Amino acid sequence: MRRTSVAMTAAIEEALFRRLVRDDGQEDLCLATYRPSTGFSRFSALIREVVPPEPGDCLVHGNATVTASYILRGAEAAQKDDCGLVLLHSHPGASHWQTMSGQDRDCEASYANLVREITGLPLVGMTLAAENCTWSARHWNVGVGRAVDCTHSTNVRVIGDKFEVSWNDAVQPPPRSSICQTRTVSAWGDRKQADLVRRRVLVVGAGSVGLDVFMRLAASGLCNLTIMDYDVVEAHNLDRLIGAERRDARLRRPKIHVARREAMATATAAKCNIEVSDRSICEPDGLRLALDHDLIFSCVDRPWPRAVLNSLAYSDLIPVIDGGIAIDTFDRGEMRNATWRSHVIRPGRPCMGCNRQLDLGLVALERQGLLDDPTYIQRAREGFNLVNPNVAPLSVNVTASILAQYVSFSVAPAAFGDPGPLQYALSTHHLEHRDDSARPHCATEVAEGVGDHRVCLTGLHKDAEQKRQLSKSVGLSVRLLRLIDDGALKITTWLNLLGVCPPRL
Repeated sequence: MRRTSVAMTAAIEEALFRRLVRDDGQEDLCLATYRPSTGFSRFSALIREVVPPEPGDCLVHGNATVTASYILRGAEAAQKDDCGLVLLHSHPGASHWQTMSGQDRDCEASYANLVREITGLPLVGMTLAAENCTWSARHWNVGVGRAVDCTHSTNVRVIGDKFEVSWNDAVQPPPRSSICQTRTVSAWGDRKQADLVRRRVLVVGAGSVGLDVFMRLAASGLCNLTIMDYDVVEAHNLDRLIGAERRDARLRRPKIHVARREAMATATAAKCNIEVSDRSICEPDGLRLALDHDLIFSCVDRPWPRAVLNSLAYSDLIPVIDGGIAIDTFDRGEMRNATWRSHVIRPGRPCMGCNRQLDLGLVALERQGLLDDPTYIQRAREGFNLVNPNVAPLSVNVTASILAQYVSFSVAPAAFGDPGPLQYALSTHHLEHRDDSARPHCATEVAEGVGDHRVCLTGLHKDAEQKRQLSKSVGLSVRLLRLIDDGALKITTWLNLLGVCPPRL
């Protein structure tokens, strides 16, 4: 059975607070609509609109009681908008993830079948622990009739200037911090560490920046990490792919396998689940895998994957932290300048098209394969350059800028969250807070929380298919060398754990 989750923007949460938190300290309730977002292993309800009660729709008497007419009106409104229905109520004095009382369960169970019949989607029940604004949620997606039952969600995510996550400790218990994480925990405390390490985080791209980001996330104690890339290590990668070795290039080892090897070596969690995928985010399966995650790092330099990540940050309410670097040179080959940027892509901030990090006009060209066609590039406009050069001494700055955005967005030092788009110029050592704003009628940003109703940007990715096929079709001798090398690394790892430190094989 899929895990379940709920996500909403900070603006929606504020609207719900106004309905559910009363000055007189009594419970209250309201309805809202949601769109589904379906990954491989997680079903998320993305809250879209509040359906406010009308006079007589609910009865407040210390507790709160919903009327059948309100449920029916809310379900019909949800059905007209191709949405599901959420029934929310508050617990004024509570301060943690709430389990259901018998009265709560009976109420939600009594309407679950009716709502599913009208909307075609399960009823979602939610409780607000108003003392510290903690949400809990369950999806009534099991059984029918009197046997109807719910699946308790793993978490509830709120995306605004800060990324707030309410966790169900019964489903996803907080792992214990180890002595390896002492300095990390001292930076922001046990409570925040318990939040951060439980998040499912995806890094798209295992190049110089993606590999570095992945290793540092593992070192900080995250327990569920995934990295996605379809490329292999080649000799020209070695001057900036820190962690990759000459033998990786000789063996044409997939970059994701290097990333897993290096992340496992640096991981500090007692149990670190590191997954790899040779999919492309531009493929339907790659997108579905991304939808299983709470947060995504965009470490790609191509327009099509950036466009897909840019879109899902709004359509599926999964924040994307993106960055990149451009190095300018004079005609005589000397460096003129280097500029790197970082930003959180989320509702409330301009998309990559609006902040001029993404040229949407290049997406169609890449989908047609023209950006890899030398004859097309030769005919293209003067100065055409799709991928800017990157070097090891400077790529680490992109990593640092991206991770600083991650910490600000997740931890909010001194209550300051997402700082907005940042740009640094190396020649003058000037850090700029860019004032990019959304363009009128931006199609990406208005598609907020549409989930599975998103505009489809994925498709057949020929470059990914060719690279995967090339990796699989390497000679028998190379495949045997890979197996031998992997086995030797496993032996070395076990010896290191036992305190024996043989030379690296």
